[in-house]
Amino acid sequence: MSARLRARARTALLCTALLAATVQTAAVSPAFAGGPGHEERGCVKTGGHLDDQAREVRDIARRAKAELHLKAVELRVTVDGHDVLTDALGESMTNVPAEPDMHFRAGSVVFSYIGTALLQLVEEGRVRLDDTVERWLPGLPNARKITLRMLATNTTGLHDYVTDPAFLAELTAHPFRQWTPKELVAYPLRHPFWYAPGTSWSYSHANYVLLAAALEKITGMRTDEFLEQRITGPLGLHDTRNNFTPDIPTPVLHAFTSERGTYQESTFWNPSWTTAPGAVITTHICDLARSARAIGSGELLSRHSYRTLLDPGTVGLGGATRTCPATVCVKQTPVFHFGVGVIVVNGWVVQNPSFSGYAAIQAYLPSDRLAIAVSATKTATTPDGNMAERIAERIADALAPDTPLSAA
Repeated sequence: MSARLRARARTALLCTALLAATVQTAAVSPAFAGGPGHEERGCVKTGGHLDDQAREVRDIARRAKAELHLKAVELRVTVDGHDVLTDALGESMTNVPAEPDMHFRAGSVVFSYIGTALLQLVEEGRVRLDDTVERWLPGLPNARKITLRMLATNTTGLHDYVTDPAFLAELTAHPFRQWTPKELVAYPLRHPFWYAPGTSWSYSHANYVLLAAALEKITGMRTDEFLEQRITGPLGLHDTRNNFTPDIPTPVLHAFTSERGTYQESTFWNPSWTTAPGAVITTHICDLARSARAIGSGELLSRHSYRTLLDPGTVGLGGATRTCPATVCVKQTPVFHFGVGVIVVNGWVVQNPSFSGYAAIQAYLPSDRLAIAVSATKTATTPDGNMAERIAERIADALAPDTPLSAA
């Protein structure tokens, strides 16, 4: 396992790339317009004459693609649901231009869907956030202490298998392996809990593998079915779907990475390790922008549930202890904290997947009704880290200069 991969995993998957700025979260209220058909159907480049704002965004993306040595950049920016710019730069493969309707892996974006679905079930009175999970996950250690809220907010104390050296060695050696939830959760269960459930914060993919399993028991439906029924269907995300195999619907934005030491194509590496079966999604840039706006505005939730989505009680948790280092137990503050399946940073509502050569971000600023969606793929000389975040930060600096999305 290369030091580069270990460092990338810790950085991207602990979600620390967005730590910074000043927050206005407590004052945020739902702000959205229109429904699933409010934006233009289809996913094509913005045509015709570009206004000054659209030209500025395009120039930012072009400069960033060159400076960061990216293979492809896809982006969509909307204000109040209306297109500012939809564009695709670079190539999917050699001599195959990138196009906005190309599909890519969306990784942790699905956590925001699972979190929203959980809050819907709470609204319906089918569960309570503070229900313990022993009835649905009876074999889980500490099941009588772990609640649905803890799984959804990463406060269980479970280790993250993605930062386990044994798991990373196996994943690097066998990128096409199909993983089961039992195999994934076995890695964190080899270790003592970082802390007593509910007393601190630490990111763990295992939490969402387990939460999806619990929701299947609660709803009596497969994960892909209840997510389609509750999230992607109502929002009109027709090009966002689960894949039970490593296949990606055409047209495909291909990915490449040097994670295994040699720059190679990683498009069809098996993504089953990323989350629960039924929640391994692909999307395109237009659906990602729609997703950013819908999740970030609480479109599918009551006002009370939306406030919980953004502030479920994580602020003040985390921080280094005798048993948990600061790199794991990241301090949750009003500036940066994990909500219910989302990251809140400086008032922005964010998810930022980065793995196997794919990097993306969906970010929404409720106060400005501004949605930014970016997907980026790498060349052999692209720096480590999520470069889609870097581009989104630059766009945010231009369009919302008083509310930065940057980590500095």
